[in-house]
Amino acid sequence: MWRNTEVSRRLQLLAPIVQGPFGGGLSSPALAGAVSEAGGLGSFGAHHLHGEGILQTAAAIRAVTAKPFALNLWLPHASEQRELNDSQFSSTLELFRRYFDELGLPLPDRPTFKWPSYEEQVDALLQARPAVFSFVYGVPAVEVLEQCRARGILTLGTATTVAEALALEAAGVDMLVASGCEAGGHRVAFLRPAEEGLIGNLALIPQVVDAVRIPVIAAGGIADGRGIAAALCLGAQGVQIGTAFLACRESAASEQHRQTLFSPQAQHTALTRAFSGRLARGIRNRLLEELTEQQAALPGYPAQGWFASALKPAALAQQRDDLLALWCGQAAPLLRQHTAVDLWNSLLAQTDRLLPQR
Repeated sequence: MWRNTEVSRRLQLLAPIVQGPFGGGLSSPALAGAVSEAGGLGSFGAHHLHGEGILQTAAAIRAVTAKPFALNLWLPHASEQRELNDSQFSSTLELFRRYFDELGLPLPDRPTFKWPSYEEQVDALLQARPAVFSFVYGVPAVEVLEQCRARGILTLGTATTVAEALALEAAGVDMLVASGCEAGGHRVAFLRPAEEGLIGNLALIPQVVDAVRIPVIAAGGIADGRGIAAALCLGAQGVQIGTAFLACRESAASEQHRQTLFSPQAQHTALTRAFSGRLARGIRNRLLEELTEQQAALPGYPAQGWFASALKPAALAQQRDDLLALWCGQAAPLLRQHTAVDLWNSLLAQTDRLLPQR
């Protein structure tokens, strides 16, 4: 019975399907709540929120559903570039000048980065007590994992290689996501540079399943029942689906972004550091192509992301999807459904036909 896996049982799900947590303000309580209410695990990417915002988000999801959901955080990393000297700011501004000019925007002043502290976020998450604390870019401190355990919060890490999966298991994480390089958004490697761990799911899933004893949830390139069935046959105990849920009306993606996910343009994606300063997969457009050519001259995360995000409001207003960061996985051409419930029902029906309940 494909619906009755260890992931389903531990998370009390109708089927072992996790909605991927989106960063960049693309998550919504409406989507997370809808997926959880349907019987999956809804997720909310909260890495951009301060503590109060995390508490408000948890309350908003609970206003939609009383069922389990996940809150997702990014672990801090020493490589983050939170300061730009005068030379770095000037050179990066020159690379972006043409885009600001085209959109009729004044050149921005030198940025100040006031990101919420990870410690504040963790404190709020523990107070919010979601069913699941999911995280990327590393392994939380032992004390954090112990506090989650004491509060009945399951922990879900993300690995892009077997070595990362082993590190998560050794730390005592309850479950892990094995994220193949087909996935949209950021490559969340944490032991070696992301470019060194670009493994597709056909190879990654069985290797991770063989290496660890904790439940493995497959992510990357899964958008229909065929992907779910394949992942389960490779040994996964569940799947995490991102792009297909991002395309649903309940997500916080812009209408332009959603339309592009259903367009022929979504057939063409690339991995780049141009959008945020970290390696991520998005739809090829002018911004991606031109900035990727200048990638060596760009600052790191989050400084680079600040410049790209400064274009977003005007680019949306002027319908300039050539100047937007359009996150997208390689399975986007399989997308058909436009609401979370329709997608959920389709996923279950397709997988039921391929893996009949016995």
